[in-house]
Amino acid sequence: MQSRVDLCTKRHQNGYNCAQAVACAYADLVGMDEETMFKVTEGLGLGQGAMLGTCGAVAGACVLAGMKNSCGDLSNPNSKGSTYKLVKEITETFKADHGTVICRELKGVDTGKVVLSCPDCIRNAAALAEKVLFSEE
Repeated sequence: MQSRVDLCTKRHQNGYNCAQAVACAYADLVGMDEETMFKVTEGLGLGQGAMLGTCGAVAGACVLAGMKNSCGDLSNPNSKGSTYKLVKEITETFKADHGTVICRELKGVDTGKVVLSCPDCIRNAAALAEKVLFSEE
C-alpha cells in the first residue's frame, strides 16, 4: 500500500478534524464510504470535543482498528480481544513516542508547552495506523 499520510494532512487542511483526517483517508480499506466515516468520527476531534480526552488522530486510528478487525458478528462478538490488542499497540506506541495521548497535554493547554501540533499528531497516528493495520496490504 502506498502511504496515505500526506492525504491525511491535506484533509485536515481542508477542514476535517484530526479523527476525520486519519480515519477518512483509509475508509475504503476498511469497507466504509468516506462520508459515513466522516460522520462517525466527527465527535472524536479536539480530544473528543473538549481537549480533555484522547487525541482525535489517535482515536481515528483506533476506529480504523475496529473497522478492520471486528468480526461484526452480533450474535457471537469474539473479536474484541484482538481489536483491543491493535488499539493498545497504537496508543502505547504513540504515548511512548510523545509522552501522552491526551489532546490537552499534547497541546500544552495547562503548561504552555506544545508537545505536538495537530498536523504532527495526524502524521504520527496515520503512520502508526499504516504500520499496525495496513502494513501487509
